[in-house]
Amino acid sequence: PGARHVRRGGSGGMRAGMRALPVLMLVSVLGALRAGGTELTFELPDSDRQCFHQELERGLKFTLDYQVITGGHYDVDCYVEDPNGRTIYKETKKQYDSFPHRTEVQGVYTFCFSNEFSTFSHKTVYFDFQVGDEPPILPDMSNRVTALTQMESACVTIHEALNTVIDSQTHYRLREAQDRSRAEDLNGRVSYWSVGETLILFVVSIGQVLLLKSFFTEKRPGSSSSST
Repeated sequence: PGARHVRRGGSGGMRAGMRALPVLMLVSVLGALRAGGTELTFELPDSDRQCFHQELERGLKFTLDYQVITGGHYDVDCYVEDPNGRTIYKETKKQYDSFPHRTEVQGVYTFCFSNEFSTFSHKTVYFDFQVGDEPPILPDMSNRVTALTQMESACVTIHEALNTVIDSQTHYRLREAQDRSRAEDLNGRVSYWSVGETLILFVVSIGQVLLLKSFFTEKRPGSSSSST
């Protein structure tokens, strides 16, 4: 309960809607396979902050995983507050991190991502907010006193393997998006450097031609008197 939605909020110049990158849309599909969780990739402008709110019951476990995919030095500030306004987690300029916690009071918990320390770098942030323990895949599995059958054991093994595959796919998609961003940034810098070198070479070549031309067009003193 209370883990099916995440409400957005914030202050300052925060925009009402968030734009998810098309290249990372498939990450949300993987999130649909997990119960009681939300995955989101959003843009965080410079000098801005984005906050999310989730109402949770007391004694409920949640885990917040986040990672900066693009922008600047791939870092962001993050903090989590309980319903009483007490900060239970705070990290500055982190590239990625994971924060597990079990709620002590019932109410609305707030977790925010801040890029207020950056004046020109836009960031792209991914987070995975998982709430509650994973339900058993077999009925009355926690209350059983007999051993699992071979078929049931195989189902549990397959389920754990699929969870590992989902985590690996998400990890590699994030790494691929991050590496692609770095490659595109490096390609842009190399292109600008090449254009700059071409312009400098062109200017130097024209200067050398004009300089050599001036050597042959320079008149010697007294050449006009001798000709007369």
